[in-house]
Amino acid sequence: MTTLIEMENVGKSYGAIRALRDISLKVNAGEVTCVLGDNGAGKSTLIKIMSGLHPHNEGALLVDGEKQTFSSPREALDHGIATVYQDLAVVPLMEVWRNFFLGAEISAGRFPLAGLRIKQMKRIADEELRKMGIVVQDIDQPIGTLSGGQRQCVAIARAVYFGARVLILDEPTAALGVKQSGVVLKYVAAARDAGLGVVFITHNPHHAYLVGDHFIILKLGTAVLDRTRDEVDLDELTTQMAGGDELAELSHELGR
Repeated sequence: MTTLIEMENVGKSYGAIRALRDISLKVNAGEVTCVLGDNGAGKSTLIKIMSGLHPHNEGALLVDGEKQTFSSPREALDHGIATVYQDLAVVPLMEVWRNFFLGAEISAGRFPLAGLRIKQMKRIADEELRKMGIVVQDIDQPIGTLSGGQRQCVAIARAVYFGARVLILDEPTAALGVKQSGVVLKYVAAARDAGLGVVFITHNPHHAYLVGDHFIILKLGTAVLDRTRDEVDLDELTTQMAGGDELAELSHELGR
């Protein structure tokens, strides 16, 4: 099993506030690592450290076995770490193919005013989406006309095409219905089967359990559960996620 990213006792403080404390995890190639937690649990801080937005100030972050402290998302991307955020960096009125190549257009020469290779970009975008099993009616249609699930899938296919080895997905199913969530989970599994290491951030244990190989539950910046798939079942995952011990204590307090 190839370990792409490893965190060793990583912590992050913003002034007097400790957002993360002693987090250790591994992201392996061909596996989905699910990070679960409610709002304020530390999931966003974890993403920011991995994706190069914020440096950690405790512990070590290893990429391919070497210690790293990223100073920007570009640096993380150069190491093959791509993040697909919940709000998706897409331009709704632009065509699907233009969004696919946004910021990385293929030009006909090195000069600033050199023309773009539009036919080539359309062909590549269509081929790459089809490889992931995504068939859009028209590569020229505005991406805003696609469903939320399809837009997520275009973002995933784009990250894979541009060389991502680690794919961080920030709550990709949060605003989606059951059917669209199923579409996204299918592509999460496709990315895993293509050998990528996937970090799936979610607060939905059911979605996590459908695709996950390893589960970590964060609560107030610390890991309260860290198990592989064969060590935990959906019931326990759901109970822990819902604050099982706290609920038991509460029901005892409220008992008459």
